[in-house]
Amino acid sequence: MALSTQRASASLSAESAPPQWKHDVFQSFRGADTRRGFMSHLDHELRYRQTIKTFKDDRDLEIGATISPELLTAIEESHLAIIVLSPNYASSPWCLDELSKILECMEDTNRILPIFYDVDPSDVRYQKGGFAEAFTKHEERFSEEAEKVKRWRAALRKVANISGLDSKNYKSEAELIKNIVKCVWTKVHPTFMLSGSPENLVGIDFALEQLRLQLAPEENDVRFIGIWGMGGVGKTTLAKLVFEKISHHFELSSFLFDVREVSAKHGTLVALQKQLLFPILKEENIIRVWDEESGIFFTKTYLWNKKVLLILDDVDKLNQLEKLVGEKTWFGVGSRIIITTRNERLLVQHDIARRHKVKVLNNGQALKLFSQHAFKKNQPAEGFLELSQRVLHCAKGLPLALKTLGTLLYTRDQDAWNSVLHNVEKIPNPTVLDSLKVSYDGLEEMEKKIFLHVACFHKGKDKEKIIEILDSIWDISSLIGIDILIEKSLLTIKKNNLRSDTVEMHDLIQEMAWEIIRQESVDEPGKWSCLWHPNNISAVFMNNT
Repeated sequence: MALSTQRASASLSAESAPPQWKHDVFQSFRGADTRRGFMSHLDHELRYRQTIKTFKDDRDLEIGATISPELLTAIEESHLAIIVLSPNYASSPWCLDELSKILECMEDTNRILPIFYDVDPSDVRYQKGGFAEAFTKHEERFSEEAEKVKRWRAALRKVANISGLDSKNYKSEAELIKNIVKCVWTKVHPTFMLSGSPENLVGIDFALEQLRLQLAPEENDVRFIGIWGMGGVGKTTLAKLVFEKISHHFELSSFLFDVREVSAKHGTLVALQKQLLFPILKEENIIRVWDEESGIFFTKTYLWNKKVLLILDDVDKLNQLEKLVGEKTWFGVGSRIIITTRNERLLVQHDIARRHKVKVLNNGQALKLFSQHAFKKNQPAEGFLELSQRVLHCAKGLPLALKTLGTLLYTRDQDAWNSVLHNVEKIPNPTVLDSLKVSYDGLEEMEKKIFLHVACFHKGKDKEKIIEILDSIWDISSLIGIDILIEKSLLTIKKNNLRSDTVEMHDLIQEMAWEIIRQESVDEPGKWSCLWHPNNISAVFMNNT
């Protein structure tokens, strides 16, 4: 399935959600001075280069003596206001009404950015020069509306005292526009910092901060970022949260779930390519994506100039990256492509240097996450702490296991807990094992043999020693096999005090390996490919099986 938005307004968590403005920026300007030059270039840079939602009144004539209801509403629905104070700005009652309304609606002046365009701020503040001439005419025309004119004067004084940008301080309009865009971006998009995860997402704040550094929203380059780790560790959860927090910063946002499963089901990537392109091609043109090559063509053709957020979830083959996201040149400036995978090697092969490994939870985080599912609060209920500690011992910090067991044990009494834990301590939950087994199923035959052998006999041993043993057993070089298992998150390396590499394995992955061997012959251990437990070894010899 795919989650896709074109300039989506994805919300943050309820605790940190900002108002959902219809417009990012309202632009107030005197059309006769700036419409066809400066304002045209500024609006294009904001709207099409930075995908900032602007409201700009494109009517050449100001119809009527008072501002239209449409513009009043647009001001109320705007996050920020850019006020371009040009030489003839004050000659327009329309502009002065806009200014008064903006100051009324935006009491927080941080939401207002004045641009002094070919005018001196002091002329605006004290209505001197051309501004004085304009008000002489206003006082004659609106002689019976003295309060209105007084309000306009006060509005100009107030806006002139707000920190803004003065065109005479810039060498060119292009430089001025660049600085305006920078100011607007920081005001419109403070939430790109990815801080403040929802309460029920435990242990994720550090990962969000690391990803914030990788995403670097202030940079306009195209970035590919990999999120990798073992099955069930929370890669997709992290990617979803990132998508929800930042998708509204992009012209096109798309989250392609279960890339591995969808591509295997269809035997092709066309379905995923269509999901990515549908917001652009629409229903009438999506049929033109009839094979993978046409999908590549349309992706490059239609997305090269768009600022895109694309998340590929659970990638397991290199061709998925090659045909769905290809190269950086496929996407417009500022695009961010995020890939989740169990296999770090895929990221290396696709030259994705920015990689974040998702690790298991520590004991405190694990207890909190488990308690949220088992007790619907952040700590165990009275009398259940010791039983909860047994669950933590079984789960070893794996979020999927903690959630699965917590849901299973919710509202059950202590006798039921003891029964469940007795079984889980012997054979882990099938849901957890099935999730972990996906990585095993993707291995080559020799890699499977090495994995099972390490799980049964060599966990915690020196890497070089393990390679030496395996090489002698099968007369092969097992170094590459060990490295592949590490890249696929099935093995890990730990430095011991002697600075040598020790091969480690998560307890649940080891349990998964043992269960794979048991399934080779449920009732006859003598037919297993490995015998590791003394009881099984003794039984085989005693029964001569």
